[in-house]
Amino acid sequence: MKKNLPSIMLIIFLMGLWQIIAMVINAHYILPSPTQILVKLYELRVPLFMVHLPATMGVTALGLIISIVFGLALAILMDMNEKIENALYPIIIASQTIPTTAIAPLFVLWFGYTIWSKVLVTILITFFPITISVYDGFKSAKREMEELLITYGASKKDIFIKLKIPTAMPHFFSAIKMAVPLSIIGAAIAEWLGAQSGLGYFSKRMMSQLDGAGVFAPIVLLSVMAMIVVAIVNILEKKIINWRKEI
Repeated sequence: MKKNLPSIMLIIFLMGLWQIIAMVINAHYILPSPTQILVKLYELRVPLFMVHLPATMGVTALGLIISIVFGLALAILMDMNEKIENALYPIIIASQTIPTTAIAPLFVLWFGYTIWSKVLVTILITFFPITISVYDGFKSAKREMEELLITYGASKKDIFIKLKIPTAMPHFFSAIKMAVPLSIIGAAIAEWLGAQSGLGYFSKRMMSQLDGAGVFAPIVLLSVMAMIVVAIVNILEKKIINWRKEI
């Protein structure tokens, strides 16, 4: 609790400052106060929690799972073969220069308002940090350790499993912690640009009604969900990478 006290105090200070500024401006359609947003969350709890939140989290979960599998596959392929690395690396970098707001409407045209038009946006945003972080994790394995394993007769498979995977695990979890907020943002952006449900869609609908608190309520909900999922990943990381405690 003492470790988290500075963060809690900072959050309370920022919320108080936000409340004061919102009261001074006194225009809820421009800047609603935190209390107005909480009230709106309560008023809209049924559609938000029963309809739109499950829709967004479904897209997020599916996109994140596919991104993890796709990102790990690319990282392994690049680590296995230098020619594959030279071929794929520039393409992976180039994929991140595509503006999401430009490509998302095309996905809607291709796949309609199905879940896949939103999942593809999420994948496009999230696979990159997973691929690059895990690949860097493989490359960070110490060369002298690899040479030592070779002298003991270890095969490439043994080196990969016993040296490279443990070395890359911290990088993997760091990538997941980056990818979780990005996946939620990707899902929300896709819903904003073309959807019939989801928190992004709901926020856009509230904006058309000049309901500032209604616009912020789904955003706050997305932020809370991202923090919860990242906290769960942190717990899993501590349980899986328990050798860190011994160092």
